Amino acid sequence: MIHRFGTFEFDDQAYELRKQGRLVALEPQPARALSLLLARAGDIVPRDDLKRAVWGTDTHVDFDRGLAYCLSAIRQALGDKGDNPRFVETIPRRGYRFVAPVNAPVNGSAPVNGSAPEDIETPSAAVSPDATPLVARRPPRRSVLALGTLLILPIAAIGAWWWSGRTAGAARPIVVAVSVFDNESGDPRHDPLVSNLTDAVVVRLANLAPSRVAVIGNAEVLRRPRNIRNLRAVAEAVRADYVVLGQLQQDDGGWRFVTHFVRLPEQTHLKANRLDVPAGDAAALEAAVIAEFEAAVRRHLLTP
Repeated sequence: MIHRFGTFEFDDQAYELRKQGRLVALEPQPARALSLLLARAGDIVPRDDLKRAVWGTDTHVDFDRGLAYCLSAIRQALGDKGDNPRFVETIPRRGYRFVAPVNAPVNGSAPVNGSAPEDIETPSAAVSPDATPLVARRPPRRSVLALGTLLILPIAAIGAWWWSGRTAGAARPIVVAVSVFDNESGDPRHDPLVSNLTDAVVVRLANLAPSRVAVIGNAEVLRRPRNIRNLRAVAEAVRADYVVLGQLQQDDGGWRFVTHFVRLPEQTHLKANRLDVPAGDAAALEAAVIAEFEAAVRRHLLTP
């Protein structure tokens, strides 16, 4: 079924989000969360309901972290903000609510905005009594069918040729895994900061080039602490070609964030850097870290 809201429409069968007809990148888990929010638009959807819709009952993951990532990805795709929502509102300690008006779901093949189906004629605004009836001027049905066949055959042949060339040269997207960043500052109060920073990097990289780069950020193997993290296991578990790592550290002068962009499975560092920002400036830290990882992906994966 198609849900329409604002300039967007969402197909809850294909899990596809479009804006003014153009496909918007949205990973499967955030798409499942959006589907439930739209199905219950206007109502508060409890966190537990969203968890079941996205992961089921048999999956063991960090639900709070995963759910935060899903909502962040949805808001990124819709251009929404959590502190001033136009689409998804956070209800503290209860859940989330889709607040924008949503048109009643319609079947994907149904006419849009009440428009008449193409095979139904609509009368002219004014018809002269002496005019020849429209039906009399139609060519015979057989002629129409024959003409249609002649037109369709070459178009179909061209389409088949184009598609075969497209699929023959298509390659699977490069897979980039984003491992949970590590809080090595010695201050557990920075745990939420590091968690949100990881999610922000996932969202940014996922929207760079969705057809060329696939980003994985919520697999269980990526949520392990640094002291037990095995990059070969990461490569095998999520079939990642590259992995992104980061550590937040602190000294008397401020915050330091160490970035790593590593090729798998051989664990070759393609880029590593140390970013220094004033302690407490979360916005500057997020901007610097996102820019660093985006530059690494563009340089090593997207530059011809």
